[in-house]
Formats: sequence, structure tokens, C-alpha cells
Amino acid sequence: MFKTKPQEDRDSPQGASPGGKKNFLRRRWPVLVIVCAAVVGIGVWVVQMRASDTSAQSTYIEVTPTRRSITNIYSEDGTIEAAESYEVKSLVRGDVLTADFAEGDMVQEGDILYTIDSADAINSVERAQLTLDQAQRDYEDAVDAQYIRTDIGGTVLSISVAPGDAVTAGQEVATIRNDTAMLLTLDFPAADAAGFTARQAAEVTLDGTYEKVAGTVRSVSGTDTQSSGSIQVRSVTIAVPNSGGLTSAQAATASVNGVSALGSARLTYQNAQTLTAASAGTVAALCVQEGSTVSAGSAILQISSNSLTRQEEQAADSLRSAELSLEDAENTLDDYTITAPISGTVILKGVQAGETIGTDSSTSEVLCIIHDLSYLEMEIDVDELDILSIQEGQQATIVADALEDETFTGVVTNVSSNGTTSGGTTTYPVTIRIDDYGELMPGMNASVSIVVESAEDALSIPNGAVVRGGYVLVTEDSPSASNAAEMTAPDGYVYVQVETGVSDDNYIEIRSGLTEEDTIAYDADAAALTESSDTGMMMPGGMQGGGGMPGGGGGPGGGGPR
Repeated sequence: MFKTKPQEDRDSPQGASPGGKKNFLRRRWPVLVIVCAAVVGIGVWVVQMRASDTSAQSTYIEVTPTRRSITNIYSEDGTIEAAESYEVKSLVRGDVLTADFAEGDMVQEGDILYTIDSADAINSVERAQLTLDQAQRDYEDAVDAQYIRTDIGGTVLSISVAPGDAVTAGQEVATIRNDTAMLLTLDFPAADAAGFTARQAAEVTLDGTYEKVAGTVRSVSGTDTQSSGSIQVRSVTIAVPNSGGLTSAQAATASVNGVSALGSARLTYQNAQTLTAASAGTVAALCVQEGSTVSAGSAILQISSNSLTRQEEQAADSLRSAELSLEDAENTLDDYTITAPISGTVILKGVQAGETIGTDSSTSEVLCIIHDLSYLEMEIDVDELDILSIQEGQQATIVADALEDETFTGVVTNVSSNGTTSGGTTTYPVTIRIDDYGELMPGMNASVSIVVESAEDALSIPNGAVVRGGYVLVTEDSPSASNAAEMTAPDGYVYVQVETGVSDDNYIEIRSGLTEEDTIAYDADAAALTESSDTGMMMPGGMQGGGGMPGGGGGPGGGGPR
């Protein structure tokens, strides 16, 4: 219960009582005259001082603590924004072939928005592929240059070097011989040989042993020659399978289709090759051993040298460069098909099919703008003094200037630690998400209120009753007066220290130090000033009330703890 209590007046001075003897007065009249004059002067001074003291006294308000709900709210203005906004631009130039969408259309991430004429880009990809293929071949050749390979299949007859040996260009290093079949070249009468065909069966007779071996006609010369006996002959080559017993020292004759050769000849190996080093270097390794059977193309030994190493490294660099060039060309080709970067609504279509986009120096024009309207956001800048009171998950109430009669609910989703300092003050961006946004639209101006802190059924007193240092003036007969602080207080009152909690525009929570049976007092003038401040001004940063200690208030006469 509120009441206004004036400061009690001091006791009035009592007048002098009559009496005294006339004789005494007659005898002492000079002294009495002087004393009376002094008394009159003192009385006038006391009256003046009483008037001055009375004018300095202030009325004060007494109230008992009550229980109520207190909510601390932070308010700030901002602009409504889409959850995500994307300006679609082109990285290439060319004619727009297709643009099959319109403003207001919903698009999904990955949907094709524009296709640009890409003929030049396709040619660039093909050229890059050709360059890559050639670089691949060059690299393979560089790697292969350090190996000495055989051109024929057969048996490694000999290897004339060992690992660690130095070799020079053109030096013989190995011999390969194909002795799986021996060749026998004989002269036959031209008239008969003209009828022979390749793969025709032949019978070979070995000289000395007269052993019969089956052979096959490999080839027949196409022209006749004259033998020493003046007979027209043709040369016939017969392949003789070798199981390992035939050598080039063996001579033989043969017959084909009953026609005998005109003599005999030595067998020759089907194929033989002497390998030489293509460049100077050091034998790094032997890939096969003597006597091994190898196929055509097999590596016989490996040679190393600085020049071969550099050649391989340069070829590898060229190959990688060609691969990157192809990737760049393919990526550029992809840029000629422009897809939606996000799912959302097209709010602007700035380029139509048939137009040309980009110039020789610029390809930055906006083709279209897409907004993700699955939810809306609002970003506000919070003062450094209040930022610690804002946390993710706090509920927010939003009111838009264009929709004053509607209230929307949001939630704090991000409190950034990346502050911006201007004019000696630092602010931090805070993001509020609005899922159920009704008719709200991006770009609308709105105010947001965030419930920073609240207390239910809190013992509370007016904000102006708490003075700096956390003290409250209570009557001497209040239960909490027993905890009076040792400081000067007006007559009839004492100061007690309290622990405060949540506050709003008018009231502050008392967590300890007071009871509901106490009677507190505070300056009526300070209360009026506080009320004027609460209704006409906003605390710094937009905090209404605040969770800290109020700075105003005071005891009767504006006095505080001394």
C-alpha cells in the first residue's frame, strides 16, 4: 500500500512564563533589554533556518514488497531477410539459347536455368583432349627410354653387361634368338615350285642322320632364276619345328608334294636380334636372365642417367599440365549450362532467351535472383553491454511496420562473436529465424523483442527503491531492520543490503534481504524521474529495465548511504 508521509515538524519553542519582581526589573532593566534583544534575534534566525530546512525536505513513498512476474526484454529494429538469397551470374559470354522459367517460379537446386551457346567451348575441350593424349604418349616414351627391349620373341642367348656397368650409346648389351622354328631355304624347279602354296606340307631330310622331319612351306619366290646347271628355279623357304636339337650347323634337304629340292642347305634361325644401348648411362637392373624365354617387347635391362631422369620429369610435368588444361576446359564447358544454386523462388529474371550475356571485359551481370523462402531471418546489431544476455534458443517477438496488428514468433539462431567497432562502441550481429512468417516479406522493417530473463512469483519492489551499492531504505519497525547496515539514515529508517535479480521497466526482483512484511521507502521525486525515464526513454542498446543494479533512487531528501 502506497502512502505519502511528510517529514514531521520540529517542536515549537515555548514562550516565557510571566512573573518576576518589579523591583528586580527596575534594577536590571539595562541587562534585560540586552537579553531580550538577543532572544528576539535568535528567534528570527531559528525561524529562517526552519523555513530553509523545511524547503529542503522531500516527501517520500512507502510501499511493501509484493510478488509478481518480471520479464526483462531486449528490443531492437532490423530488416526482414530471406533465409538465403542468391544472385545468379554467368562466368562466360555468349548467346542465351534457353531460359525456361519465369519470375515467381519455384525452382529446385540443380534445375537448369539457362543454356549458353557453347560451340567454342566444345572445341576447346577437344583440343585439350588431343594435347593430353600426346602428352601421355610422350610420358610413356620417356619412361620407356630407360629400358632396352627386344623386338622379337625367343631365348635370351647372352647378356654382356651387369648392374652398375657403364654403357655408351650403340654398345651391344644382349642377344635374343628365336629358335622355336628353323628355316630351310632351297631351290626347286620353277615349273613345279610355281604350284607350291604357303603352309603346304613339306618333308625335310636332315643330312648325316637322314632323319625325316615335317615342315611347312613359309614362302615361295615370285620370280624364276637360273641355277648353275642352267635350270630355271624358284627359291622356297620351309619352316622346320625345333624341339631344341636343331642348330644353324645342321644341313638338310626337302621335298614338297613329291618334288625334291635341287640340293641341300644349312638351317637358319627364324629370328635373331642383337640389342644395343640407345643412350649412355649406367645399368640399373637386369630384367631377365640368360637362357630366359621372352616375348616381343619384353624389357631386357634398365639403364639410368641424369638425362633420362630429366626427360621423364619434364614429360610428367607436361602430362600434368595437359590434364589440368583439360579439366579447365571441361569446367568452362559446364559454365555454359547455368543451374539453380539453391532451392527457392525466382524474384527477378533479368536476362531472356536470345540475349547475349557478357562482354570481352565483363561477365558479371545478374541473370536472375532466387530467394529461399522456406523461412525468414532478421539480423540485429546488439551493443557490447547487452550481448552476453543474448543466447541461442531465446524466443523473440517480431512486429513489422507494414503489419502492425500482427505479431510473429522467432528464435535466436546465431550470436556472432565477430563484432564491429564504430565510434568507440562495439556491436555484434544476432540472427533471429522466423518459420511461421505469414505475410512478412523480405525487405520489411520490423522490431524484435527478445525475452532475456524472467522470474515468476518474484518478491519485487520499485526500481527507484534500490540505491547504488544494493541498499534499500526500510522503516525501523520492519522485520528486516534487524539487518541494518552501519550507515546514516533518515529518522525512523535504516538501510539494509539486498540481492537483486531480474528487472523490467518498473520493478526489480529481490532475492534476499527483504520480506513481504517490510515497509520500504524511497524519494518521491526520484520515483517520478524514474517513471518519466521509463516511459519516455530507452536504456542504452535498447534494454528495457535491465538485469543490473538501478542507479537511481535514494532515501528521503535524496539521501543515500553515507
